[in-house]
Amino acid sequence: MILHVTTDFSGQGGAQAMLARLLANSGERAVVVALTEVSDRCRLMAANDKVEYISLRATSPASLPRAIWQIRKLIRTHKPDVVLCWMYHAMVVGLVAGLLAPGRPPVVWTVRQALDDPASFTRSTRAAVWLSKILSGLSDAIIYNSTRALTQHEKFGFSDARSVVIPNGFILPDAPHPRPGPVRTLGLAARFHAQKDFGTFFQALSRARSVIPDLHAVLAGDGVSADNPALIQLMDEAGIPTDSVTLCGDLRNMSQFYNGIDALVLSSRTEGFPNVVAEAMSFGRPVLATDVGDAAMIVDDCGYVVPMRDPQALADAMIKAAQWPEDVFRQKSQAARDRVARHYSLSAIADAYDLVLARAAADHRQPVTVKAE
Repeated sequence: MILHVTTDFSGQGGAQAMLARLLANSGERAVVVALTEVSDRCRLMAANDKVEYISLRATSPASLPRAIWQIRKLIRTHKPDVVLCWMYHAMVVGLVAGLLAPGRPPVVWTVRQALDDPASFTRSTRAAVWLSKILSGLSDAIIYNSTRALTQHEKFGFSDARSVVIPNGFILPDAPHPRPGPVRTLGLAARFHAQKDFGTFFQALSRARSVIPDLHAVLAGDGVSADNPALIQLMDEAGIPTDSVTLCGDLRNMSQFYNGIDALVLSSRTEGFPNVVAEAMSFGRPVLATDVGDAAMIVDDCGYVVPMRDPQALADAMIKAAQWPEDVFRQKSQAARDRVARHYSLSAIADAYDLVLARAAADHRQPVTVKAE
């Protein structure tokens, strides 16, 4: 039995989606402990009635000691084979709780973020990264979801022992809707946050529309709606006409979003393994992405990868994609779907997780022998 400790299991981020997929794929009994909240949407994504969900509602630093004690009690009650921690705050809290728990179960971390631009992190997240670095040698294994994340974290000072890269896994949709081309509808799916760099996206879209006037953008994500004044201000500053952008807010059914766009844009300043990139590709959508996390490795030749925080480079990519002949667009679309099927199938990724967790549990049970002098 696995006890999952996650910072949050209520949003639609990459960590929540990957955890939900693993739970749905396993069908085994598990306990998911969220430091903040568990949403009905995430429960439905997991689709596993053998999973117990617990919300600790620890939303401030002062509440974390109580959360540690609660998780310690849950470990004592459930006696998990492994404690698997998702995201920085949960990594710190879950490890400390495991160290304090009777029997000291193996604790494995899964890092979901690269360090391309730590300045875009909140102060709380920067503190959690720093604490994670100090404690990293005490974890039984660290799973990174991107090669860049592993390299950057180890350079930052994370322990390099027992580290492994396991990318995110996906189930290909049965029948995505093919698009005839050319590329005219660009999609961006992200919560409204500095890390996602909506400002660069809007500046790039404005410059691209000066060459391809009928480019349209469809945006989805938490806070991505007309009642967000900060988002509207970014559009105004870029000179984006309101009728050239559709703001969808936080969508529950992303299939409709992917089926309604010609290509996806990722404008982020930092990522680990950007879920949205592979998800879009699984629907046969080419991707225009900033060079963050493992985006370049995922996209390969199924789109374009440009430097982060460079509106002109991103605009140039939008223009080039919009000028693809229809046969090139169809080839890019099919190549995108084939690449996800070949490299990021959920079954293979779930097996890789199982292997790491089994090894951590086995190594943890090995007795320590001390040789006499």
